Amino acid sequence: MQREFLIRLPMLILGATVAMVGCAAAQTAAQTPGVRFINPPTMAKPPGYTHVIEVTGPGRTIYIAGQLGYDSAGKQGADFREQATLVYENLRAAIESVGGKMENIVKLNAFLTDIRAQLPIYREVRDKFVNVAAPPASTTLEVPKLAREGALLEVEAIAVLPAR
Repeated sequence: MQREFLIRLPMLILGATVAMVGCAAAQTAAQTPGVRFINPPTMAKPPGYTHVIEVTGPGRTIYIAGQLGYDSAGKQGADFREQATLVYENLRAAIESVGGKMENIVKLNAFLTDIRAQLPIYREVRDKFVNVAAPPASTTLEVPKLAREGALLEVEAIAVLPAR
């Protein structure tokens, strides 16, 4: 038994060292236990999102369908900024409906109809709703058209909440 421990000791030390280095690369801890936001030092620092989010342990994964810029009465926002604000208000309402907060969102997928013109406004609006110290992993794409006429963006989300 002692011999087996001595043989495994170097591996245990290596594992502990790797864990400490990984922790040093992690950003602010999420409010959900078992969630780490990591931007590895070997990758370029991303603007407004996190490269890697690790989820371990018990918890609930919440998938939120793509949200469009409509209010609760079904009225579409007049312009991109208004639609983006409504999208994030809808995402907040969705996550709060299961007892979560915007900080629990770990992944965003955004679809814009004119990425060059809309991306700066999108980021500005998004940053009013997400934790900018530990932002979600994100993908943003330009698409020619969305399912509803006049929709200028759609955003879907994945969140991790503590187990009930």
